[in-house]
Amino acid sequence: MSIALIIGVGDGLSASLARRLSQRGHEVVLAARRTDKLAALQQETGASAVACDAADPEDVSRLFAGVDRMEGDLAVAVYNPSFRVRGALVDLDPGDVRKSLEVTAFGAFLVAQQAARRMVPKKAGTILLTGASAGVKGYPRSAPFAMGKFALRGLAQSMARELHPQGVHVGHVVIDGAIRNPGRSEPAEKPDSMLDPDSIAEVYVQLIDQDRSAWSWEIEVRPWVETF
Repeated sequence: MSIALIIGVGDGLSASLARRLSQRGHEVVLAARRTDKLAALQQETGASAVACDAADPEDVSRLFAGVDRMEGDLAVAVYNPSFRVRGALVDLDPGDVRKSLEVTAFGAFLVAQQAARRMVPKKAGTILLTGASAGVKGYPRSAPFAMGKFALRGLAQSMARELHPQGVHVGHVVIDGAIRNPGRSEPAEKPDSMLDPDSIAEVYVQLIDQDRSAWSWEIEVRPWVETF
């Protein structure tokens, strides 16, 4: 049985990924700071859930130690967490900025490092990092998110150049737009202006299935009506 680990699970993209990867036959492990809201998704997908602070090295080590005790190999690791702080640069709280960097970028490093340690010896596996347009262009009043997402993109690019020749596929997905979820949909005057999480999940699956002769390290997705 191949194991798919999703870190930072909510009711949007991560839930769609859990359903899609479960349908493919993966043993899905869901990791989130709070697991009490994941019961319905667990029942639907047969997944297990683990409480984990992705920015805490000890928590991440415990998470992967638990994966090691499962039958099968870690085939897919997806990192979704981020922490967004908005505000004028001169007013930002340093503690909030630190947290944004820790959750968005440092946690990705911790998870990627643990996943790579398990995938490189087998020369197989896929590590996917969820990025944003903020990792390509910094927006006003959003410096912490830009800092974190730029760091995440740099991490992904560096990992791809290092790990692709070792048989591990690294993908960075730039989500350029807002994602629909059960509590958020497009305004009536702007149909199709948001990304469908099931459609994004399908892009992740396409990355997982890419032949190694033509691996992509980065893909951008955005609503078809959006200008850029």
